[in-house]
Amino acid sequence: MPVPSIRIQPCSRAPVNPQGDYVLYWMIAARRTTHNFSLDRAIEWCLELKKPLLIFEPLRRDFPWVSDRFRNFVAAGMAANQHALAPTSALYFPYLEPSPNADKGLLHALASRAAVIVTDEFPCFFLPRMVAAASKKLPVLLEQVDTNGLLPLRAAPRDFPTAFAFRRFLQKNLETHLLNFPAADPLAHAKLPRLTSLPKSITDRWPAAALPAQAPVTTHAAPSQSPEPPGGSLAAHQTLKNFLARKLPHYLESRNEPAEAATSGLSPYLHFGHISAYEIFSALAAEEKWKPAKIALRSNGAREGWWNMSASAEGFLDQLVTWRELGFNFCAHRTDYRQYKSLPDWAKQTLAAHSRDKREHRYTLDEFAAAHTYDPLWNAAQTQLLREGEMHNYMRMLWGKKILEWTRTPQEALQIMIELNNRYAIDGRDPNSYSGIFWCLGRYDRPWPERPIFGTVRYMSSANTARKLDVEPYLRRYSSDQLSLAAPRNS
Repeated sequence: MPVPSIRIQPCSRAPVNPQGDYVLYWMIAARRTTHNFSLDRAIEWCLELKKPLLIFEPLRRDFPWVSDRFRNFVAAGMAANQHALAPTSALYFPYLEPSPNADKGLLHALASRAAVIVTDEFPCFFLPRMVAAASKKLPVLLEQVDTNGLLPLRAAPRDFPTAFAFRRFLQKNLETHLLNFPAADPLAHAKLPRLTSLPKSITDRWPAAALPAQAPVTTHAAPSQSPEPPGGSLAAHQTLKNFLARKLPHYLESRNEPAEAATSGLSPYLHFGHISAYEIFSALAAEEKWKPAKIALRSNGAREGWWNMSASAEGFLDQLVTWRELGFNFCAHRTDYRQYKSLPDWAKQTLAAHSRDKREHRYTLDEFAAAHTYDPLWNAAQTQLLREGEMHNYMRMLWGKKILEWTRTPQEALQIMIELNNRYAIDGRDPNSYSGIFWCLGRYDRPWPERPIFGTVRYMSSANTARKLDVEPYLRRYSSDQLSLAAPRNS
């Protein structure tokens, strides 16, 4: 099936160049060769224009919060893509920028020989600005394709104040989009002309990345007792397979237990596009022996009973579809998604009313980063983030709430949460990241009983968490006593 027009957005008024040497797919967010509407669209152009396909996957050296942790994760994905594309008709050009500004002129050089350019739409971080700036300079048509989630970004007319409201919208509108997923392996049977190489004038100045069979996983973070997750589509597929086979049956009752590690572990792969929501959904549906005809025809906003799957599967889908795509919806409709002013009015009013409340403990950014607080459970959560680039979902909520409690103002708390999360989390700099951070300050929530500092924003404490959950194994595993240095901001 053709890529739905609702997912395609022209970024420039430049024309298609029928004399171009190839169709250029500028891969910047959906860093995968399967289940990818952007790749599908590029292949459509190849077939229409009878041109070969060039897939250009770059990674800049100086993007905000860059570190070896993120570069290695992406490089592993490039190695997986290189392996997957080797037997296909596409020419793959991975580029790891060796020094800041070394890539200057590269995209334009590739574009000058292209018939048309396709890229990924990602409504967050610096990518929208980068695509907008490029569209003004490139000599041929640039299209961006939404391949982010089950619901097209432009299918929702506005942002939604709560998950309940967004879930109701999904229940009314998502079903038709479940019938049109991207191709599982679009290049497997695509008969395209071949492009054997790029001109030496390009490859001499900008040589392709020399990728190992498996990119190394090293980091400047503190010494690790637990490995960081390896990047790439192969690792993503194995993580999904492991989740469905071992964790899904117990997901609903165990996902909040920090020591259980019952969550999917897919968030880093979703962030860097090494796996798609379509593939995860399709694999889960197959595991549940589910078909679209089983969807419940109701739109009451309830979390359970809509999909007609098992309770654990429905609980996981509420995270994958409702909460994940709620964040994408907000970023797509609100340019202020990362600013304090984007909080709901009630939250801003109550936090302002309590902004002068006494803080019993206050910490600096450096003290937070090094996990140097009086609270062992908070320190354990920060230590997990430092060591592994990940944090347990429930602990992330507590982590943010305590930062609000231990900083001078809620505005300062917000900036510290953004800085720590984006600096260390592999899945940071993402719509989901901002959903989680701003939830700690009231986004998507409702007023609760009033307390000092928090006002009517939901309160959480380490003591209550320890009463509800078994945190001792988590504390033992992530003791901050073994932590020496926090990871540097840049590499």
